[in-house]
Amino acid sequence: RCQRWVENCRRADLEDKTPDQLNKHYRLCAKHFETSMICRSSPYRTVLRDNAVPTIFDLTSHLNNPHSRHRKRIKELSEDEIRTLKQQKIDEAFEREQATQELNESNEQNTVSEEGGGEREEEAVPLTLEERENKDYLKSLFEILILMGKQNIPLDGHSVDELPEGIFTSDNFQALLEYRINAGDEVLRKRFEMTAVNLEYCSKTQQKQMLEICESCVREETLREVRDSHFFSIVTDEVVDIAGEEHLPVLVRFVDDSHNLREEFIGFLPYEADPEILAVKFHATITEKWGLNMEYCRGQAYIVSSGFASKMKVVATRLLEKYPQAVYTLCSSCALNVWLAKSVPVVGVSIALGTIEEVCCLFNQSPQLLVELDNTISVLFQNNKEKGNELKEICRSQWTGRHDTFEVLVDLMQALVLCLDAVSSDSSVRWNNFIAGRAFVLSSALTDFDFIVTIVILKNVLSFTRAFGKNLQGQTSDVFFAASSLTAVLHSLNEVMENIEVYHEFWFEEATNLATKLDVQIKLPGKFRRAQQGNLDSEVTSENYYKEILSVPTVEHIIQELKDIFSEQHLKALKCLSLVPSVMGQLKFNTSEEHHADMYKNDLPNPDTLSAELHCWRIKWKHRGKDIELPATIYEALHLPDIKFFPNVYALLKVLCILPVMKVENEKYEIGRKRLKAYLKNTLTEQRSSNLALLNINFDIKHDLDLMVDTYIKLYP
Repeated sequence: RCQRWVENCRRADLEDKTPDQLNKHYRLCAKHFETSMICRSSPYRTVLRDNAVPTIFDLTSHLNNPHSRHRKRIKELSEDEIRTLKQQKIDEAFEREQATQELNESNEQNTVSEEGGGEREEEAVPLTLEERENKDYLKSLFEILILMGKQNIPLDGHSVDELPEGIFTSDNFQALLEYRINAGDEVLRKRFEMTAVNLEYCSKTQQKQMLEICESCVREETLREVRDSHFFSIVTDEVVDIAGEEHLPVLVRFVDDSHNLREEFIGFLPYEADPEILAVKFHATITEKWGLNMEYCRGQAYIVSSGFASKMKVVATRLLEKYPQAVYTLCSSCALNVWLAKSVPVVGVSIALGTIEEVCCLFNQSPQLLVELDNTISVLFQNNKEKGNELKEICRSQWTGRHDTFEVLVDLMQALVLCLDAVSSDSSVRWNNFIAGRAFVLSSALTDFDFIVTIVILKNVLSFTRAFGKNLQGQTSDVFFAASSLTAVLHSLNEVMENIEVYHEFWFEEATNLATKLDVQIKLPGKFRRAQQGNLDSEVTSENYYKEILSVPTVEHIIQELKDIFSEQHLKALKCLSLVPSVMGQLKFNTSEEHHADMYKNDLPNPDTLSAELHCWRIKWKHRGKDIELPATIYEALHLPDIKFFPNVYALLKVLCILPVMKVENEKYEIGRKRLKAYLKNTLTEQRSSNLALLNINFDIKHDLDLMVDTYIKLYP
């Protein structure tokens, strides 16, 4: 039909366009169609009939119009040209028919046709009036659901216990339906004019079915781009509570048609307590439900809450067993030290991390509390105002996600405790009961010796990985050189492990000094003392207790975790970053990417020419003009005008770009995670919906209402 439209318009310049291109990028005015070709199902909607073809054209009026000489002219084809074009189309159709003749003959043998196998497929049967009205009605319902999702309006309205007995009120969905009917939607009015006032217009079951279709269609728009890109990485965020159930947010990284690295949210996965079941369901959802081919997955990363790390590690291991190229990495949006701390399998560490988050959250909720903390810091740091001002600035940020979180916390401990004590003991009406109560609870938690020892030991152990982790979130050259420094980091940690008694003695002394400054009693945890009651032989000292229960397992775990997360494959991939011209320059163009690129050999368009192509790539930048700067990031390299002349380099850069450890250079393409955080922050737990969340987070993705309606009719006839 697109080709007939082009022929009738006499647009020879559009003859070579595909129907998909014509549909996406070109429009035709309604005045070119006969009135009979236009179906007006309501005053607010104009739809062309399925067989509509433009026939009304005035190709001569411009000749008599003196003002049209500068306007774009339609090329008028001669009869011979039209005949030639038609003959070309006939020839092309004949070639296509010949190519598929064998398949058609095979199909005809297995198919009984009333009118014979040679007949053309019958045109789609026109819709009856009832079917057309039903489709228009469903389209109106989908429009309302999409609006509610985009604007983050919950489906439910007032709860039953909010209303006096005997009073009925509409939920939000029904209220919007009624508003639309009152605004003049004839389709909805005709549908519901005979319905009782207190009946639901659309049942909860139907709403759920339609929302699932909305979610699926919107997700499919992103997944289509992912499939076109071939390679992708999977990233999950911290487990969240949606209407009382734990869910895992899933994001996907890929390079789009415009060579931009994007990280998009594609949905929630119900969380399972059993890691093996979670691994199976995770894989099934991505491959079967969402239709992604995991053979093209080149990276996986999991940002987890404390206590969930070991389970997500099982998921990563199971996926690696099936897909060895889905490299398990760190995520660029999470500091290495924070990630390592959350993964430590020690209960005391999990409790300490939770306490730190609560303290940060309390101060961020109240500007008055921050002012009070500023005043306390000013008094304590009178002799070092520069340090005091730095700490004040840090307190106004999300400091719990920094590389040096535990250093900052140790520096702030005295100020935090004094401030919280002052708030909780203030007898005036300056602070409300909630803030005063939270201040008392958190002050008690911070002044527990178990908490003090935990943060001091974490501060000291993670000091060995701080610079390494910071480089991983730095420039491309920093990431490249960080890969080479891992050996030194592991060597330092192994040396600590071999001399753990000496190191722990220093750490414990620092913890006791801090406890003394805060007037905290140095003692064993209450739960341990209660468990040891009646055991006269037990003479465990606090120092030995914390060495065995905290220092040793923490150091051992961090060494093992670094080895797991920075596997041989991961390090090989990071060493391929020498492809980026600025890194090449720092290495004096003496690089050998071929040895490290072996793991991606099957991803290259022409692997046999890789060595020669890399040589040309090095020569290009080594002998560049004086005024030409070396591209400093993969993003810049992918956007070079001549990158397509280096197909293997281009393919390698695309795969490296999507590794979760690489940061998204252009912030506007990292909106998936930011919108997810905003949705969770702005929506009450009981009002959250996994379906509506996807519509809200991806509000700018185009949606096809007709596709949604057709899908609904097929699934629920």
